[in-house]
Amino acid sequence: MAPNDSAETNGGTNGGTRGPAAGRRKAARYIVPVAVAGVAAATIGLVPALASSGDPDLPKISAQKLIEKIAASDTEQLSGMVKISTDLGIPSLGGLAESFAPGGAGGKGGSSADPQERMTELASGTHTLRVAADGPDKQRVSILDDTSEYSLIHNGDQVWAYDSKSDQAYHATEDRAGKDAGRDAGRDAGKKSGHPVPEGVPTTPKALAEQVLKAAGPTTSVTVDGTAQVAGRDAYKLVVKPKQSGSTIGSVTIAVDAANGVPLKFTMLPSSGGKAIVDAGFTKVDFSKPDASSFTFTPPKGTEVTEADDAKAEHKAGKGLGDLIPGADAAQLGAGGKGAGNTKIIGEGWSTIAEITTPGGTGIPSKASGDVPAEAQQFLDALGDKVTGKFGSGTVFKTRVVNALMTDDGKVYVGAVTKDALVKAANSAS
Repeated sequence: MAPNDSAETNGGTNGGTRGPAAGRRKAARYIVPVAVAGVAAATIGLVPALASSGDPDLPKISAQKLIEKIAASDTEQLSGMVKISTDLGIPSLGGLAESFAPGGAGGKGGSSADPQERMTELASGTHTLRVAADGPDKQRVSILDDTSEYSLIHNGDQVWAYDSKSDQAYHATEDRAGKDAGRDAGRDAGKKSGHPVPEGVPTTPKALAEQVLKAAGPTTSVTVDGTAQVAGRDAYKLVVKPKQSGSTIGSVTIAVDAANGVPLKFTMLPSSGGKAIVDAGFTKVDFSKPDASSFTFTPPKGTEVTEADDAKAEHKAGKGLGDLIPGADAAQLGAGGKGAGNTKIIGEGWSTIAEITTPGGTGIPSKASGDVPAEAQQFLDALGDKVTGKFGSGTVFKTRVVNALMTDDGKVYVGAVTKDALVKAANSAS
């Protein structure tokens, strides 16, 4: 089917001499690239890709009308299966990350059912989810493995998470004042306890689509590019692309249900080409009312239950970007924010870059300074590219979406832009 009318959107747019284990623990204090991973995880919502079968013959529709159809969709009941594949290009931390996982060598013994830890697994690899929703107060998401599953259940003011593999459960009581915001599978669960479910990893194509369309603005091209069939449903393909050069994002394709306006599939492609960065879509979907039993949970006998307040005491809740790069939370890449404190926003739209000044104006510790174990220095050297310019010298840490330049004088430039764009921004700021 030939492409339909195009339209633009309006509106505004993250020393080891005591053995390997000791070395890993000390090295972790210096792993700046983890900040890049955090920003990339938060940026998932800014873009993903479309696999389709068939080409249904549907009436033509403009991009603006299709966006309005998504916004007007009042479908709140559904169940089905979702497949999410994410390839952000983030190197595996291997045993280093393992040491700091809950219960690991460097961890603090948290529950394996804690959503703050488990839901971030969706930021890499391929996962199959079983989802169900019945309005804003009832949602369930289960991450399925070959022999086990992890489920997050939101029912009214109660939130349960259960890991069948370890037979551990997590329980939180939701702050009812924020209930209307909890449409994405318990997203606001546990706010009363100060230990919320992570919001940076959407679990449905709808949640992903809402984020990318919210970020779209004058720097964005939005068109309808034919039709597709997803999970047995006829759909239009909405294609979102940056007009600006320098972005790592090539395009986002959203398959929108032709009947009810629900996004069925969401795909992000990199500007450099190759496989999708994120590809999330329904493989099965049913828009009838799910069975009430989908949203009930009673811990099996013998299950170890962790209460949210206890989890908060174990470790700081909800480590966000601000815990990884000071000021990164305020940057809100692509959202048009002006930053705060030690953060400055450069550019707009898809080419937005956050300039962050680190406390004390210090750059990456080096082996020469005696502050970094040889193991950590080798890790940093393998991840980063050394660059120079008018700003001096620094290191660029890369993923397929978000790149970060950390200068030797303690400034960080981060955004969903290319290495050259970061160097240019650093030179201009000098």
